Formats: sequence, structure tokens, C-alpha cells
Amino acid sequence: MKLPRDIGGEELAKLLSKYGYEITRHTGSHIRLKTSLKGEHCITIPKHKPLKIGTLNSILSDISEHMEIDKQEILKTLFA
Repeated sequence: MKLPRDIGGEELAKLLSKYGYEITRHTGSHIRLKTSLKGEHCITIPKHKPLKIGTLNSILSDISEHMEIDKQEILKTLFA
């Protein structure tokens, strides 16, 4: 599955709640998310619309590595 080209940071933050991520801080143009599933993990997402493809890919790769789930599976869960 291809990465979506039109997703913004706020929308992605809402979708990541499926993996237990909650907004902990919202300062300026960035959103900080945290989960306690499979150990504590924090990520920062820019509040841009749309997110650059490389930025989105990096965020999803980081989540994939932490959750020990294939990135394609995360794409299907979030965007299908």
C-alpha cells in the first residue's frame, strides 16, 4: 500500500490513537504523542498539512519498529 499524499499532522495524531498514542503536548507547529503499549514510546509530529512523504515514512517506520509490526500492516490499519 502506498503512503497517503494528503494527510496532515493533526489527522495522523488522531489515527495513531489506534495504537495507544495520546497527545501529551501541542506546542507551536508540533504535536508530541506518547504510548505505553510495548514500553513507553514518544514521537513528535509536525502539524503541517500535508506531511512530506519522507516525514510520514519516518514516523511510520519508527512506530513499526517500536510496535514490532510490519509497516505495511500499520498502513492498512490506519488508512484502509
